[in-house]
Amino acid sequence: MASESTVKINNKKISFDGFWESSLTDSSSKGLPDIELVSMDSRLHTINQILEVTTKPMIVDGDTGGDVNQFQHTVRILERAGVSMVIIEDKVFPKRNSFANVKQNLENIDVFSNKIKGGQNSKKNKNFMIVARLEGLIVGSTMKETLIRAKKFLLAGADGIMIHSKSKNPSEILEFAKCYHAFPKELINSKILVCVPTTYNSITTSELAKAGFHIIIYANHLLRSAYKAMEQACQNILLHDRSFEIEPSCVPIPQLFKTVGMLKIIKNDNKILKDSHG
Repeated sequence: MASESTVKINNKKISFDGFWESSLTDSSSKGLPDIELVSMDSRLHTINQILEVTTKPMIVDGDTGGDVNQFQHTVRILERAGVSMVIIEDKVFPKRNSFANVKQNLENIDVFSNKIKGGQNSKKNKNFMIVARLEGLIVGSTMKETLIRAKKFLLAGADGIMIHSKSKNPSEILEFAKCYHAFPKELINSKILVCVPTTYNSITTSELAKAGFHIIIYANHLLRSAYKAMEQACQNILLHDRSFEIEPSCVPIPQLFKTVGMLKIIKNDNKILKDSHG
């Protein structure tokens, strides 16, 4: 859906630049909690299915990455699959989703740094990127502590930093961005800064870009909005004992056919049938 969606603003077509393969949405779509239960084989199956129908770059949510040996294996698998970037978070395995109201523990800074180094040493494609996701602001660390970890992970070879926050106010991630861009130029040269405005959603993409963020991820909105729409559809069918009332909320089947390439199949089938009787 994200691959096909476009809007026109000032006669210019706007679309999404790439995709986030989220562990929350992948887990949820399988009816599982987001605690690193879904195997890499299962994740890879989903990743391959997505990459079969789009040429846009994919960023994979790598959770904690496991230990260094597991992460090296993951890097090699994702490279071969055609993934552009993996982001791993600096929490202890097995992680709990950042929005879960439970105690969250950060990984030892040196252990996580070695994981980044191991991943970089194992990759074959120099364009494949490994980004460190900072959970310090989630677990209650200070800004200073979080910035220290950012610097350490960049020195370990991370291709960028993703700063996470569950505040409804964007002020702390804007403060982080300001401090990040005050790092020595040689440390952040060619490095990317990523954010995920799930809770601080009043700020615009343009404002975040102006603040120095290179990638802005809308991480779970499609699943959450689809969930609500499907729930309402189910309830209305049960309530009215038929589907008539929900039809205005449903995409027409021909439009669905067009999106998944079915209209081309129908056209080809009809041409073959016509030629065979020609």
